[in-house]
Amino acid sequence: MLKFSSFFKVIVVVALIALPTYAVYSLYFTQPTKAQFLFQPAVIQDIELSLVSTGQLEPKRYVQVGAQVSGQVDRIHVEEGDIVKEGDLLVEIDARVFETQVQNSQAALDSKKAQLAQLRAERELAEVRAKRNQNLYKQNAVSQDVVVSSNTNLKVLDTKITASIAQIKADEASLEGDITTLGFAKIFAPISGTVATLEVREGQTLNANQNAPELLQISDLSVMTLRAEVSEADVQKIKRGMPVYFSTLGDNKTFYHSKVRQVLPTPTVLNDVVLYQVLIDVDNPNQVLMDAMTTQVFFVQAKERNALSVPLAAVKGRNRNKFVMVKQGDEVVRTPVKVGIKNRTHIQILDGLSEGDEVVVGRVDGNGLPGASMRRSPGSQPSNGGPRRRGGF
Repeated sequence: MLKFSSFFKVIVVVALIALPTYAVYSLYFTQPTKAQFLFQPAVIQDIELSLVSTGQLEPKRYVQVGAQVSGQVDRIHVEEGDIVKEGDLLVEIDARVFETQVQNSQAALDSKKAQLAQLRAERELAEVRAKRNQNLYKQNAVSQDVVVSSNTNLKVLDTKITASIAQIKADEASLEGDITTLGFAKIFAPISGTVATLEVREGQTLNANQNAPELLQISDLSVMTLRAEVSEADVQKIKRGMPVYFSTLGDNKTFYHSKVRQVLPTPTVLNDVVLYQVLIDVDNPNQVLMDAMTTQVFFVQAKERNALSVPLAAVKGRNRNKFVMVKQGDEVVRTPVKVGIKNRTHIQILDGLSEGDEVVVGRVDGNGLPGASMRRSPGSQPSNGGPRRRGGF
């Protein structure tokens, strides 16, 4: 019984010594389970920093054609979608009333001109009589009253002729106005373009006394204006002449390139969101772009061609202490890098890497243990200035 008790005590002592020893050995001397890192190579590609917004297209130049006279629409010579040239006849309004006014004005003018001709003939006669009376007066054949009367009659006729000329000028102006009004009954295209809308029908009566009724709209689709909406947080980054490209909602694979023309100073407020409109002109020779198309717009803040870049997730650290984890054989080495511009997915590497270097972009294990032995490259410093965990970033 005494021997069994001593044997039990020995077992307990051995267990108390062996278990901590095994735990220490397992913690510090056994190889951890290797993690599986995700690697991607550093590549040469174009990298771009841009602001993204939405916008809507509209013709840069368009005219809403209205009627300047009242009347019934007699004929419409175009349809929606027709391409017209400047000066083409678009719409005719019943012009019989205006033709009558022109005829009356012409008749009144002709009457005034006839009266003027009569006055001039009378003046010629009065001038002859005045000269004859002056000769007779010198011969004491007529009295002085006769001479004065003939001279006065001559001056009266001169005054009537002057008044008649003034009336003729007024009638001529009135006639020109009536002819112009008659011309308004035929509406011609003010610009070349496409008939975008047609608001009237033949037989419709127009009333232009209060305002000019809109008949149709002609849009020049050769140049379109994109109205992009930019938030107040980003609008100060938009500059005149800034490169821009965009795609339409119906074709997001085709991009159209242009530059910023203008930033409008007055914003629109929608649900307490302040948005500024940015105007961009783009050529549209094939008229693929159409009015009211929705677009996704990219304002290019910076762009580098043939830049060495890696995924954004590969770069760690803050400010000037940026670094990446580079695969070198079976090891993952911490390497400091100098970075340039970045976008939502990639960042430019100015120094520290070469094309083809594989960098860590993530890991696939879930236990947080390192997958390969890691070491720091000569001269590198921890990003936070403190100790690093084994195998960690």
